[in-house]
Amino acid sequence: MEKPIFLIGFMGSGKTTLGKKLAKRLDRKFIDMDQVIVEKIGMSIPDYFQQYGEDKFREFEQHVLREMSETNTVVSTGGGSPCYFDNMDWIRDNGIAVYLQLSPKALHARLQQSNISSRPALKGLTGDKLLHFIETKLAEREPYYKRAHIAIDQLNSNVESIHQIIKVHAETI
Repeated sequence: MEKPIFLIGFMGSGKTTLGKKLAKRLDRKFIDMDQVIVEKIGMSIPDYFQQYGEDKFREFEQHVLREMSETNTVVSTGGGSPCYFDNMDWIRDNGIAVYLQLSPKALHARLQQSNISSRPALKGLTGDKLLHFIETKLAEREPYYKRAHIAIDQLNSNVESIHQIIKVHAETI
């Protein structure tokens, strides 16, 4: 199982937190795609969004994704990464796609406890408006996420169970 593992899912689904643990468990390098983007652009993602717009960001994000084909890695993608251009096809063709699935209410609870200002799409959203945004955006993105090789119920899984699921499926991917 040398292919990179791409963790996909909505913001707040645990891609970075779980990704670090999974990489350690699998003795792989962990790559946070958003962090790589920030290093390459020399500014925060919200600042880039504001200065250049989402279209330019998505083009740059696609370019960075194409650099993530290093074997023996666990890659935490941005929440929207699989949903633009042919990114999901590329992820499936070049690695193992793992969808970290959570309900809108679980995502809402997690995101309310996070630094919302670091997430450009959530600017100014709280309470019911935030929940409505999550429900709407997740409904748009889920057809892409569900194309992953493996879907994991994030609430009822741990690093060991996810490792076992990936191990079983990796033989057929």
